Amino acid sequence: MPELQRLRPDHAPALLAFERENREYFAKSVPDRGDAYFAEFDARHAALLAEQDAGACHFHVLVDGAGAVVGRVNLIDVADGEAELGYRIAEGAAGRGLATGAVRRLCGVAAAEYGLTALRAATDADNAGSRAVLERAGFTLRGVEPLLPEGRSEARYFRELGGFFRPGGADGR
Repeated sequence: MPELQRLRPDHAPALLAFERENREYFAKSVPDRGDAYFAEFDARHAALLAEQDAGACHFHVLVDGAGAVVGRVNLIDVADGEAELGYRIAEGAAGRGLATGAVRRLCGVAAAEYGLTALRAATDADNAGSRAVLERAGFTLRGVEPLLPEGRSEARYFRELGGFFRPGGADGR
């Protein structure tokens, strides 16, 4: 299983490679980041690290044994003991349980290291794989909302973190 690591400056080259290699794959289920994201990657990476240092967000990468980034798992908009969870897994690593395992581990980290008590998450209502990841990681569906003008619907999830203080803990979440 790849290692979950807090985002650092030295992750930049592997993270950029991950985003470039999976751009088309990700664009099938989430809006494309656009050309500016790649052209201004170094500045964006530095800005993310500054947000993380300020405690507003907690960014993580999944790194395989060769040092390649195979996924991202992030907590954004940290406030009042809660945060929004987001994740993406490389196309070549999808379907092997990496997203579920990473989300479960980050739930433990969120409680134990960041003192969070709850997480929110959202995914395209038609993205069965992403919905399954959230449900296997202990999130419960809170509702489905239409997103206009895209014509899509967004499934909103929630998970309390009480009692979950060890990644891979005995509660099995």
